[in-house]
Amino acid sequence: MDLLARPAASDVEPDVKKDALLRLEAQEGVLPDTTVRIRAGIGRVALAVGAGLALLVAFPPYDLWWMAPVGVALFALATHRQGFLTSAGLGLITGLSLLLPLLSWAGIVVGSVWLWLPVGESVFFALLGGLSALVSPVVDRRRWAWPVATATLWVLQEALRDRIPFGGFPWGRLAFSQADSPLLGLAAIGGAPLVTAAVGLVGGLVALAVRVALDGRSATVRPSAEGDPPRRATLRAAATALGVAVLVSVAPAPLLWGDPQPGPDTPTVRVAVVQGNVPRLGLDFNAQRRAVLDNHVNATLDLAARVAAGQTPRPDLVVWPENSSDIDPFRYQDAAARISAAARAIGAPILVGGLQDDDDPTKVRNVGIVWDPEHGPTRTYVKRHPVPFAEYVPMRSFIREFITEQVDLVRRDFVAGEAPGVLTMGPATIGDVICFEVAYDEVVRDAVTGGAQVLVVQTNNATFDEAEARQQLAMVRLRAVEHGREALMASTVGVSAFVDRHGTVYDATEFFTQAVIERTIPLSTGRTIATWLGVVPEVVLAAGAVVLVGLALAVRFRRANVRALNDDTAVSEPAAGAAEPTDVTGAPDDPLTPPAPSADGSAGRPEPRPGDALVGGQTTTTKREADE
Repeated sequence: MDLLARPAASDVEPDVKKDALLRLEAQEGVLPDTTVRIRAGIGRVALAVGAGLALLVAFPPYDLWWMAPVGVALFALATHRQGFLTSAGLGLITGLSLLLPLLSWAGIVVGSVWLWLPVGESVFFALLGGLSALVSPVVDRRRWAWPVATATLWVLQEALRDRIPFGGFPWGRLAFSQADSPLLGLAAIGGAPLVTAAVGLVGGLVALAVRVALDGRSATVRPSAEGDPPRRATLRAAATALGVAVLVSVAPAPLLWGDPQPGPDTPTVRVAVVQGNVPRLGLDFNAQRRAVLDNHVNATLDLAARVAAGQTPRPDLVVWPENSSDIDPFRYQDAAARISAAARAIGAPILVGGLQDDDDPTKVRNVGIVWDPEHGPTRTYVKRHPVPFAEYVPMRSFIREFITEQVDLVRRDFVAGEAPGVLTMGPATIGDVICFEVAYDEVVRDAVTGGAQVLVVQTNNATFDEAEARQQLAMVRLRAVEHGREALMASTVGVSAFVDRHGTVYDATEFFTQAVIERTIPLSTGRTIATWLGVVPEVVLAAGAVVLVGLALAVRFRRANVRALNDDTAVSEPAAGAAEPTDVTGAPDDPLTPPAPSADGSAGRPEPRPGDALVGGQTTTTKREADE
């Protein structure tokens, strides 16, 4: 028997069975088993919470990447065969269980108003839960569709969350939990959406294996075509699903193999990353602007002294982090003079992360400035994707009036740039990405397609904590693999590091320390499949989810017609000799029903017992089956 190709419940919608059973119980004066229903509800809530916590520990700083498919599986099991609103509530619980602890560092910046971020993001998990329940009839009819539906629905949820509202907030994508996983290799083919889909597929296969095993405990499961006992057939089907899950998990590993050393003809560049550190962590960082600038200048001067002493080679370029000069060097000459002194001493251009004041005192720009040792500032990249509620506040007046005055902790709104961060520095063309922009697919890809040979992520983690920094580094690793580029992350306080095109981390710094790291890295000009395809994999996968939802709505519409027909028919035993009603849904036989008539001519379906309900000509033999 091919359990994977069979539905897990009968052809009639479970709600139809439940309604008929409840009507019959009411007629007989029997009350529903409330205790059983409460226990089932508590069990599903526990699954939803467990799903969120399993997903949480897949991300840094825990790095248990293999727990991400477990979380997906728990979520799929919790929402399967439930009502839309029930599953939406379960999805909300999962989202909060994941995002409240994952994003707790956001409270350092804006106080208690940060709670609106995980709550708002969890709405997308509620939508995911509702849609997962909605497609249950489709995946019950063809069990192999369940893992596919799980994968595509997760991609659809992330595609929406990455874009809306206010440009979206992609933190917590499944793909970003897989920096140490073999699935990371898929980023080179389909980017972050394909990695997410793979995690969803593996999780869906695990859920399928569990569901098959649970359904197989029924004594009415038919033996396989080879005559295996029901339990053996069930175990074989569950083992098949788990085997495929393991295969999918490890198959992409060769995509991460390769020699990390550049070939003899590959151009290289020597890069120094300066992590100047700050006097104090927290939002008060902004009041330490001159001290932070001096820290980065002095660390660069120390590097220049070591170069002059022959202790280390001279770098071709130097990277300072975001906010390394929050004193606008275009407006304040003392800041410009300090940066110029550092650039002349090291004899190489410096990428300075700074703030550029706007003519409007309520506006400011987050910029990366190429500072040449001879000509000073030559090129500037303006951050294209400021973070809502951290770098600018939408609906500021409304939020201040009706929600919290803490919104004014973000004193000035960042103005978004328009051009990708493609900058020439000495012998290299870099792709500058500032802080949270590394989470957005199109921002990084635009830099690569614009000619970037190296990816540079400037970030300031002084306003957050080490967990946030390590979550960000995981995204840098994915981007390096996705676009086949060497990458680096430069942070004010850590973690700073180099990442090769296979996602391997080198020279990672400690948190809240001053450090300078140096490395010779190859320059890349080719494009991966993911770079060529861009948004196409995400569109295809999300469209697949939309198609599945459409099919589910069609199935439910047909079953609503069945329910209407059944409501017109008394719930009674069919007349002797009457033909069994035809299943208008056209669904295959339920594998949990008994086999066809036996050799002695006895009916294959069990004789109805007191308390059984007839729905569409079928006998619902137990309340447990009706609930399923």
